[in-house]
Amino acid sequence: MADESTPLAARLLGAGARGAGAVGRATGIDKAVEIAAEEAIVSAVESEAVERALARVLEGPVVDEAVQSALDSPAIKKALIEALDSELVDEIWRRLLASQQIQQMVERIADAPEVRQAIASQSIGLLGDIGRQIAKVARDLDNTFERIIRRIFFRRRRPLPTNRAGVVSRGLAFAIDALIINLFFTVLAGAATLIVTFLGGSGEGVPRGAIAAGSFIWLAVVSVYLAGFWGLEGQTIGMRFLGIRLSERRLPLRRAIRRLIGLGLSVITFGIGFLGIVFGEGRRGWADRMAGTEVVYDERRPVPAPWSTLSEPAPVAPLAAGTPVAEPVPPTAAGAVPPPAETR
Repeated sequence: MADESTPLAARLLGAGARGAGAVGRATGIDKAVEIAAEEAIVSAVESEAVERALARVLEGPVVDEAVQSALDSPAIKKALIEALDSELVDEIWRRLLASQQIQQMVERIADAPEVRQAIASQSIGLLGDIGRQIAKVARDLDNTFERIIRRIFFRRRRPLPTNRAGVVSRGLAFAIDALIINLFFTVLAGAATLIVTFLGGSGEGVPRGAIAAGSFIWLAVVSVYLAGFWGLEGQTIGMRFLGIRLSERRLPLRRAIRRLIGLGLSVITFGIGFLGIVFGEGRRGWADRMAGTEVVYDERRPVPAPWSTLSEPAPVAPLAAGTPVAEPVPPTAAGAVPPPAETR
């Protein structure tokens, strides 16, 4: 029952509304009105005007401000930190890493030629960086050693810097080459000894003929190594590592032999043939003078990354007003013939 304190007009209005509701439920009018309202809302949402309005709202600053305010909220930050620190995230990561699909993806990435090439380039780049640092120190020692020796023998200092390699750089390069040659010869001698022993020879004592033959083979290996690299690249492995090279990229065989003879004479005379590297203005020893060559510093620089040399795209000129714009042609399937243009 209605409260007696309620005004008469309100009680009459409430009774009328209840009666209209009862009549609507009895006749199904309320259901029809509900369906009509639902269809009207759906039609309004699917209309182009509503889409444009929503696009304007999403492109406007309202969404950005709402997202930024949410990210700056201490409550949101706390909730995100708690979610990341939860055991659920750890369990998800464990299951993800233990899945067969992830393992297959990792194996496929590891077997990719691009990854292998990148690893190899990284290793070569590390060796190159080490070589450049050693070459830089060797160049400084070239000038220091030459200055000290000239002061000891009361010779004047070099008036101007030079790009000719000094005795320290040459000596370190020759030491690296000697190490490579001796390693190769040791492996070769070990293989020969193993073959002789396998064929029934005794390992006790070495005949003089074997020593003479080994010495000759060693000299042959040294000569082939030096002359080969001088003739093909103008520098040996040790010279490349120390950043020095001959003044000519490819030395002819006859001049390479003359250079070998000059190098041998310099060694036999206990280094007298190397004095020109310290006291001469052109830093040339007997080997350089006999072959007509010079040993210069090789200015090596690391190869730039591929993406560092890409040119920026050319700016596109704006189209004049009224210029027709060609519509993009949709891609067709392989082997399909595009339909002919419509004729008017």
